[in-house]
Amino acid sequence: MQIPELLAPAGNLEKLKVAVHYGADAVYLGGARFGLRSQADNFTPATMAEAVAYAHDRGVKVYLTVNSYPDTDDLEELDRYLEEVAPIPFDAFIAADPGVIATIRRIVPERTIHLSTQANTTTWRSALFWQQQGISRINLAREMSLEAIRETRRHVSAELEVFAHGALCVAYSGRCLLSAVMTGRHANRGECTHPCRWSYALVEESRPGEYYPVTEDENGTFIFNSRDLCLIRHIPELVEAGVDSLKIEGRMKGIHYVASVVRVYREALDRYAADPAGYAFRSEWLEELSKVSHRGYTTGFLLGRPEAADLEYDSRYLRSHDFLAVVDEILPDGTAVLAVRNRIRPGWTMELMGPGMRSDTFTLDTFTDENGAPLTEAHPNQRIRTILPEAAAPWDLLRRERDD
Repeated sequence: MQIPELLAPAGNLEKLKVAVHYGADAVYLGGARFGLRSQADNFTPATMAEAVAYAHDRGVKVYLTVNSYPDTDDLEELDRYLEEVAPIPFDAFIAADPGVIATIRRIVPERTIHLSTQANTTTWRSALFWQQQGISRINLAREMSLEAIRETRRHVSAELEVFAHGALCVAYSGRCLLSAVMTGRHANRGECTHPCRWSYALVEESRPGEYYPVTEDENGTFIFNSRDLCLIRHIPELVEAGVDSLKIEGRMKGIHYVASVVRVYREALDRYAADPAGYAFRSEWLEELSKVSHRGYTTGFLLGRPEAADLEYDSRYLRSHDFLAVVDEILPDGTAVLAVRNRIRPGWTMELMGPGMRSDTFTLDTFTDENGAPLTEAHPNQRIRTILPEAAAPWDLLRRERDD
């Protein structure tokens, strides 16, 4: 039995370090061009090199996304970009377009290539084709069922990667034209404006200006929306199906999301590895995943075609907790230095969350600025000093249950 790699998103260097801290086996990141998240912070070649060195020092792999579909006018820039990042020892490049794959092989022939979900691999025959082209790992389309994944494993020896958690797209395998048509910003080139999350109404052709709601409530009408993918209940089936990597979506998400999701899936995978026969799903895992901003959960196509309950006619995200601060360092005297991300007041009860589902609830009675002066309130981008529970470590996070 092989336990799948846990692959986490890294929208910037801080998110990469959080993913590593909370137990990711590998991370994926992108540059300013040729990935599918051009609006993320992303990495420069210099920060890519720093990120790879940081991860490799801790035994974590790093994959570079080059999975957009470039236009002809982009090809010279693609060459320059690949030449610039070629010296950085990424463990693999993630690509979808055959022309991009050919360019990678010409410029960086020694680099391993993983096939992106954007390539739309929905059958074992497609997977086998890509294996025969020398692709070492295939990210299977989210539309594939568990039985289809098992069948693919029976025919294909290349590594199989499956999305286990995160946002789902209105389009087939994420290849959407809505954004380009409505805003001129191309989803397939990393510029998606997420029009599927907007509010819509129906207009009859002969009655311009008369708008009719479609299943509307006080929040609007959201006819393209999907719930978020969550496969935490199905770790045994995914392992037994022969999946090599479980991927978490979310390079645009914050570090609270990365930390919470990674630590839950890390815990589940480790428990299954330790005792497959005695493994059981734990309700606290789903409780933890419900604390991050999300849109309701679905198993997608894994167990069959989604039903009406898997659609989301409310564009609001569900969020029960506010992320407050990151533990920046623990000083020799035991005092913790926090990087504040949300307003904090003395007397608040909050939770310190660390790897391995470590959690400590405590009341933060007092804190000071970095010079030791008492504060009555802390604000984003401040650094404060305080006493935390004994287990606290750098990159642990603090959060608080919302009042509303």
